[in-house]
Amino acid sequence: MAEAAEGAELLGAQLHALDNPLTPEAVGALIVGLRPEVVITHPTADVHPDHRATAEAVLAAVPEAVISSGFPRRLYTCDSYNSLTLTGPLPPAVIIDITATYLLKMQALAAHSATQPISDHFGPMANILARLWGARIGTEYGEPFTRVPILGRLPRATRL
Repeated sequence: MAEAAEGAELLGAQLHALDNPLTPEAVGALIVGLRPEVVITHPTADVHPDHRATAEAVLAAVPEAVISSGFPRRLYTCDSYNSLTLTGPLPPAVIIDITATYLLKMQALAAHSATQPISDHFGPMANILARLWGARIGTEYGEPFTRVPILGRLPRATRL
């Protein structure tokens, strides 16, 4: 939790920890309480089982949260390990330029070095992926997101 708190602080974000196992009810209460414009979760076919469980809880929570609060207005899934899911390559609909925030992202990732193989595994993978996604849109670094329908509607915005 200390690493997560440090990473959140570096990003200027507030950490909200939910109990494990994650439930749609807990996620829904958090969404209704925070009223975020955008929610980003893992792909439902992520290669990591905990990521899949998180995605399922988020997707189960969003419809009721939107009906009761109007939020989130947009829902996306993020990149996965080497941009691969259990069903194949990640199909991004939106790639954003993260060149201006890339170093900050990497500092936040490095905050997890005590418990995760950041310097030997996740850091180099994040660097390679950011460069590859950035090259697709003509920037130094990029990050992909896939739009997810909310109550039968895809977000109209092509930018986060």
